[in-house]
Amino acid sequence: MKPTPDPETATPDEGGVVAVTRALRLLEAFGTSHAQLTLAELSRHTGLHKTTVLRIARTLAMDQYLVQKEDGSWRLGRAAGWLGACYQATFNVHEVVEPVLRDLALKTGESASFYVREGDSRTCLVRVEGPQAIRHHVRVGAALPLELGAPGRVILAFSGEPGEPYEAIRRRGYHLSQGEREPEVSSVSAPIFGVQWRLLGSVCISGPTSRLHLARLEELATTVMDAANQLSYALAGGQQPVRVARPTTWHP
Repeated sequence: MKPTPDPETATPDEGGVVAVTRALRLLEAFGTSHAQLTLAELSRHTGLHKTTVLRIARTLAMDQYLVQKEDGSWRLGRAAGWLGACYQATFNVHEVVEPVLRDLALKTGESASFYVREGDSRTCLVRVEGPQAIRHHVRVGAALPLELGAPGRVILAFSGEPGEPYEAIRRRGYHLSQGEREPEVSSVSAPIFGVQWRLLGSVCISGPTSRLHLARLEELATTVMDAANQLSYALAGGQQPVRVARPTTWHP
């Protein structure tokens, strides 16, 4: 029987450094729902031996990336907070959103957009035009009604709007629209979330109903939801987002 490799002597992946990978895995174990973790919890979250975790944690604590509390548990330190502040200060939403929308437009063949809430309307913040000659056009920065069209309905639903169709949208996790705001235009949209129960906006694809009939919209809904999850993860700074209904207004 082949013995199980010891994490201490495991061969690093090509181009990687095992010690650095383990240290990053340790830092990533923390989150808003795991503000402090015991040695056993860190070991369970990372899959590393307790002795390995303890050695890495003590090393990180030397440079204030981790702090050990009086009860023996660990939390993120000042240096980790400084890195987070630097990330927020230099974050460019377009650099994160545009590649995902471009990939979504290529996969679906339709224009892809990212909408955020601005008071009682929704604004198209980022848009990538689809490859088709005949397509739906929306101007970046345009203010559109929340109650008309799939992106606005999704924002309202996951902002806690009561009643139907919002209950159904929350159950499905997406919304389909055909001719709701513009005749002969169809769209499918899904919500984008960040950390701390925060709704950031919605992502959608849109195009002429002649191409986006109901069956096609249903077929593409999973692709749109996958893009929404990818954006949620990226905009949350690498932490898994939590999906809830809570009113919010977000600005980049």
